[in-house]
Amino acid sequence: MNKAIQPQWYEDATVTCACGNTFTVGTSKPQIHIDICNKCHPFFTGEMRFVDTMGRVEKFQAKQKAAATVSQTVQDKKKKVKEREEKLRTQKSLKEMLLGLR
Repeated sequence: MNKAIQPQWYEDATVTCACGNTFTVGTSKPQIHIDICNKCHPFFTGEMRFVDTMGRVEKFQAKQKAAATVSQTVQDKKKKVKEREEKLRTQKSLKEMLLGLR
């Protein structure tokens, strides 16, 4: 094994979680920062919560709100078209108008 190409090994590397939990492990980096650990992961804690560090949940909720507004406008347009068609059906034709005058 060539010592020149092997990375330096840190026996007491500090791992820091976003929740504030810290612990030590052996690794090739002196410090590691992680987003989630066993103290805050929903599987280990039994709590139902979203673990989102990149804003994916907020992005998804924004898309849902936008889709709801678009859906509402589409429904309104369909309703107007249906009302217009109903109005055209209830209007008398020229023949009916002429026959009604006699």
